[in-house]
Amino acid sequence: MAKRLFVGGLPYSVDNSKLEQMFSEVGIVSSATVITDRETGQSKGFGFVEFEKDADADEAIKKLNDTEVDGRKIVVNVARPREERPRFDNRGGGGGGRW
Repeated sequence: MAKRLFVGGLPYSVDNSKLEQMFSEVGIVSSATVITDRETGQSKGFGFVEFEKDADADEAIKKLNDTEVDGRKIVVNVARPREERPRFDNRGGGGGGRW
């Protein structure tokens, strides 16, 4: 499985294609995704990048971590595995009582 990198501190102007372009200078990127707000579509300022080769991912961390992109310092490191979180539904909760 390819190594997945977390990229934080991204300027809100960075989209998927710009993120891929930034990291493709290091190696072959298999995916690059900027995380956005579901309702507004606005970037949340972070994303994930996967490389075909682990060595390229390691090189990207060395070259791009703590560098500046459009005036903001980015953080690049190995992404933690995704945690399973309970899904919220619309069945109430939240402390609201009856009137």
